[in-house]
Amino acid sequence: MSKFQDNLSVIPRGAKVTAWIISLGVAALVSVLPRIPPNDNEHLPLAVRVLLPILSFTVLFVIIMLDGYVYGDARRRGMRYVMWTLLAIFVPDAIGVILYFILRDPMPVSCPSCSASVLSKFTFCPSCGTSVKPVCSNCGKPVEIAWSNCAHCGSKLPSTPQRAA
Repeated sequence: MSKFQDNLSVIPRGAKVTAWIISLGVAALVSVLPRIPPNDNEHLPLAVRVLLPILSFTVLFVIIMLDGYVYGDARRRGMRYVMWTLLAIFVPDAIGVILYFILRDPMPVSCPSCSASVLSKFTFCPSCGTSVKPVCSNCGKPVEIAWSNCAHCGSKLPSTPQRAA
């Protein structure tokens, strides 16, 4: 499965169904409205009468699917998914969605011992206490794998950082 398909699978089925129903309904409404009397819209070119329903369908579909993605992705990352979904829906001009993508938490990691889902900001698994990140052998604080020196105490790190016992 591609990464794009993995990301699409995060969107809940209800959001997909809602996107189809609302988008098709609005596209149908937009295509029917110019034909209702008083027929002042006769001057609209054929291209506009064809493209307007397609454009309205596409824009609404993408917006609803993005809101569904925010809901599913925030939930899978252990964030406040209702709050982020409401921000994505009600903050205008897609600023809520943009803020979500800027401020979202990293994906949780799996504990090597008990396979529990652990938020990436944690150094130890809350279920079993196993270290999920490498730690400095001098001060015991978490370090990144790419670091050559500890950012907390400055000591030289071994080429393969140790996991806490």
